[in-house]
Amino acid sequence: MRTSLVSRCLLAGTVLLLPLAASGESNFQTGTTALTATAHVDFQISIPKFLFLRVGSGTGTASGGYATLATIDEITWAPTAAQVGTGVLAGSGGDLTGGIETAVVVANNGNVTLSSTTTGALSDGAGDTISFTKITTTATHNTTATTLAPPALADGATTTTTLTAVGKVVQQDAKWAYTYSNNTTPPAGTYGGVNVNAGRVTYTASVP
Repeated sequence: MRTSLVSRCLLAGTVLLLPLAASGESNFQTGTTALTATAHVDFQISIPKFLFLRVGSGTGTASGGYATLATIDEITWAPTAAQVGTGVLAGSGGDLTGGIETAVVVANNGNVTLSSTTTGALSDGAGDTISFTKITTTATHNTTATTLAPPALADGATTTTTLTAVGKVVQQDAKWAYTYSNNTTPPAGTYGGVNVNAGRVTYTASVP
């Protein structure tokens, strides 16, 4: 009885292993004429859908190294009394300094919608404002064939631009330079700031 039980267990184990042993493919041919044997291998690569946006300090370029980094840059202007109202001023700050930020968008699922949103005009907290239309974003070439175009800034509004995919892939970057159209004389004060007085702009990228 014990011998029979052991034999049945071994047989059952062998049957269970047969599908695994047969998972590969082989083909044996024999004969006296020309012979042909074939075997097949299937391949599969799974690429996840992803979207990467960088404006300013961050990790990741148009060619890779994507990561999430919670660093928010501040662009500032501090004209002297003699400079107020005299013309366009470059900013200070930015990861490239001089009011210039690295901007990158990479996605692999079709066209990308890129937008900028503000909560209002820049305020000094005392009822005085400077319009975001006084701040211009100028894009220049960085590394990619297509220079990433920025959405314009507007007071308490969202503006949008569409990035056209090539083969369902968007891979664009630029150097965004922020300038202040210093052609008026506002009341004295500090307008905007680090997430105060409507000083923060939110950039958003989205794909289908």
